[in-house]
Amino acid sequence: MRRSISSLVLLVCLLLFWEITVRMFDVSALVVPTPSNILLVLWDGLIIGFLWHHIWITSVETLLGFVLGSSIGFICGVILGEIDKLRRLLWPYVLATQVVPKLALGPIFIVWFGFGMTSTVVITALICFFPLVENTMTGLQIAAPEKRELFRMLGAGRWKTLVRLKIPAGLPTIMAGVRVSIVLALVGAVVGEFIGGSEGLGASIIAAQGMMDSPLMFALFVLITLMGILFYQIILLLERRLLRNWSKGEIL
Repeated sequence: MRRSISSLVLLVCLLLFWEITVRMFDVSALVVPTPSNILLVLWDGLIIGFLWHHIWITSVETLLGFVLGSSIGFICGVILGEIDKLRRLLWPYVLATQVVPKLALGPIFIVWFGFGMTSTVVITALICFFPLVENTMTGLQIAAPEKRELFRMLGAGRWKTLVRLKIPAGLPTIMAGVRVSIVLALVGAVVGEFIGGSEGLGASIIAAQGMMDSPLMFALFVLITLMGILFYQIILLLERRLLRNWSKGEIL
């Protein structure tokens, strides 16, 4: 509670400093709007209702891309973590999916999938894919050697060892990848809307930029930040619940 209050006090101080500085030096709202102006624009957008549709579109794209990319990433991480030869063969290609800039792939996805939600979801899924692959592969190696030997002595097969030992032991590491993925998913959705979206918060930022409406752009940045924090907290609560059961041995 003390840390939360301290963070809130720091935020209020920063906003006050921002407000006073902009007013003192008479900075144009086109360059840097005041926090009060940004909050007013944000409030009007929420009350009038035109922002809710874009919030919904970006949320759907984020969650679809997150679920798709994380699911595929987890499955691929399990397969590559269990099969050494396949991992050595395919890892350079898996790594390539991360190092290639997503902005460069955007136009190709638009050609393949067209403008709109589909291409944005694909970009988001691709961004979410790598953290789950990497963390799942790492998590599967965490199980203590003596426990692996115990499972082998008890006659547990590869599948049972994976499900009952390796995945539960690696759950903290896997969930860390999930936390990273949900944040990157929102980034991917906004980037996808930048490239080929006509709806959503990313597309709204491009539209506000075209109108030179800086307060609206900052208001949209605030919305995206709040959405990212909300998604992260939801995953964090899920992680705590899973890890609590994991510590009690209830998920084994």
